[in-house]
Amino acid sequence: MPLLDVRAPIEFQKGAMPNSHNAPILDDQERAQVGLAFKTLGNAAATKLGHELVSGALKSARVEGWISFVKQNPQAMIMCWRGGQRSQIAQQWLKNAGYSVTRVTGGYKQLRQICLDTLDQASINQRPWWVIAGRTGVKKTVLIQRLNTSIDLEGIAHHRGSAFGAHGSAQPTPASFENALAVAYANHDQPIVVLEDESRTIGRLALPERWHHRMQQTSLVLIEASVESRVEHIVDEYIHQALAAEPPLVLEKRYRDSLKRISKRLGDSRHKTIDNLLIKAFAGNNSHHSWVHALLNGYYDPMYDYQLEKKKPRVKYAGPIEQVHEFLAEQARQAAV
Repeated sequence: MPLLDVRAPIEFQKGAMPNSHNAPILDDQERAQVGLAFKTLGNAAATKLGHELVSGALKSARVEGWISFVKQNPQAMIMCWRGGQRSQIAQQWLKNAGYSVTRVTGGYKQLRQICLDTLDQASINQRPWWVIAGRTGVKKTVLIQRLNTSIDLEGIAHHRGSAFGAHGSAQPTPASFENALAVAYANHDQPIVVLEDESRTIGRLALPERWHHRMQQTSLVLIEASVESRVEHIVDEYIHQALAAEPPLVLEKRYRDSLKRISKRLGDSRHKTIDNLLIKAFAGNNSHHSWVHALLNGYYDPMYDYQLEKKKPRVKYAGPIEQVHEFLAEQARQAAV
């Protein structure tokens, strides 16, 4: 459902619902002025000030912005923080302009609580969950994106979940991430839920505690692939595809910074070796395959093998990606019966 969110930008930036468009009735400065008037002079004076601040050409421009959104999204609903004065006034201004828009009862605050309740309920829901595991580069995310039974946690978090997993743009706020996850789960109408194996944190965002606890108890399917194919996939995704969106110098700096953050685990000697290979690759004097292979061998694979040892009792199936795909499809067919 498209949402016309008339809260101030500072409120929207802290947390928003998916598919919402921020077109404030009061900007941050105006909201601060009205808030001060409310505290010192009361509601009537604050409301009067709000109407004075947003009047004439400014009011017309804001209403025109709302009308433009409503024309493009005829099913849109309008909301503010608690479904109070701001959305009521905006709704009335739209009505005066000839547009009838339904208001969200309880506003963002109510929707936020529904999202939190949804995530809590998900952790105890009886629908079967499956978690896809596998070494770095086995195409776990590729399979997640192919399955209609999956929820793409990394896609929602806008991060690939590893030390090198940051994208060029920022991650959502924790509240916006949780809201999007709740909406994805609420809209998930398949007989099983398939997720990628993740630590509690994806980049700087944390999965809800109960949600992650259930993932830690869930049956695993393991994708297996050769180291050569894994290196090839990583170079394609993290180098070739990334370079289509970012300048080489920017990408090189980001990867060198990521490498530095794990330098203690690598050890000084191994860190310097991989860093030099990376520099040479970006300079065109070496293949990217060399530093990726060294990073897998010296960091990711040993860490993964250690973690997998503890997860082995939960592994119900292991094989190449296509066989894992078919196994999960069969689980969905059985669960649907």
